[in-house]
Amino acid sequence: MVQLIVGDKGKGKTKVLLDKVNKEIKEINGNVVYLDKSSEHMFELNNKIRLINVCEYNIANADQFLGFVTGIISQDHDLEQMYLDCLMKIANIDSDQIVPIIQSIDKISEAFKVDFVVSVTMDSNNIPSEIKDKVIEAL
Repeated sequence: MVQLIVGDKGKGKTKVLLDKVNKEIKEINGNVVYLDKSSEHMFELNNKIRLINVCEYNIANADQFLGFVTGIISQDHDLEQMYLDCLMKIANIDSDQIVPIIQSIDKISEAFKVDFVVSVTMDSNNIPSEIKDKVIEAL
């Protein structure tokens, strides 16, 4: 399952994402990974959540990002959830690539039984119809 939190820059998507992950970690049995563009939120996350600063890994495009995500999944068979903050920045993509990458993440989710919660910097009115049903919060 892929869930999206969408809104323009500065609308509070990261806060919503942090609140959600910190609440969810109390209710699940498996592991949780939080991918971000920096380590800035390290102390805002529960210590059971693994924070990865994706920018340290020089991801150049969507294919490399998806390989990075599946690599994380391959190393942790107890992984239940992944939180992706600032998807377009950490995956190094433009807004025209949002549909194919969300569709690819959805396939990964189904194949490996890992749920994804993703923040996307985009006005909710501009979210393409193909992925609108995945929006759980529009700011």
